[in-house]
Amino acid sequence: MARRQSGGTPATMALDAAGITYEARTYEHDPAAASYGLEAAELLGVAPERVFKTLLVDLDGGGLAVGIVPVDRQLDLKAIAAAVGVKRASMADPKVAERVTGYVVGGISPIGQKRALPTVLDDSAAGFATILVSGGKRGLDLELAPEDLLSATGGALAAIGR
Repeated sequence: MARRQSGGTPATMALDAAGITYEARTYEHDPAAASYGLEAAELLGVAPERVFKTLLVDLDGGGLAVGIVPVDRQLDLKAIAAAVGVKRASMADPKVAERVTGYVVGGISPIGQKRALPTVLDDSAAGFATILVSGGKRGLDLELAPEDLLSATGGALAAIGR
């Protein structure tokens, strides 16, 4: 996989600055698509279990965290709460997610967010040489090794998908 400059979203710029190898994969996003992640998997010709979505959660006691799960699965809120050491988590308001990350819903990348948040990658990612995550805008995914994603985000691996 070659390192490619893709025109510069915060995610690609962060990966470039860290010297992390990735491949930018683009597709023509349909605004009417029911699921951004499943659309990406289909148009890129990649199995849905290798394409991961980025979700933000509110933690009890305040604060936010990032959960990264395959697009064909759901985030287990109890599991991510346990992974970050709190009792409960709930899905964050989409407007809050956009404001905090600097990205738009459907294009929220776990990489290059405005501020670092606790990040948890579903452990199913460890079964693949590479996975795809949003590159910071709709129609752009980044293919990279799961361990490189963890390095770029300071994240941890845990069973958070169901």
